[in-house]
Amino acid sequence: MIPTFAAALLLAAASPAPPAHRCAADAIERATPLLTLHFSDGQPTAIENLSIDDTVKVLPPLRALRGKGQFDVLEVWGFIYKGQYRMRFIYARIPGSCVLMGQEILEAADPY
Repeated sequence: MIPTFAAALLLAAASPAPPAHRCAADAIERATPLLTLHFSDGQPTAIENLSIDDTVKVLPPLRALRGKGQFDVLEVWGFIYKGQYRMRFIYARIPGSCVLMGQEILEAADPY
């Protein structure tokens, strides 16, 4: 008999990864311009050491401000020097398209 932990590990390794969100590539593509805008004070300039993580985390949906609809929320992390920035992209649930409805960026820092 296989111990419970080993069985769970084998099962996790054998199960396929969940399919990527249809807008994951769009969120990664939009992350660099958003981080550049946030960091550069609106000046069109290249930023050294800017990178975007290629992992997209699907968060629980948001309720629409009007009506009964919901929005999909995708989280992407970006980095400049030693700074870490969490970006969330909010998409309308329209089949076959990626309609960006909102975005937010927040630096992961302790201001206190």
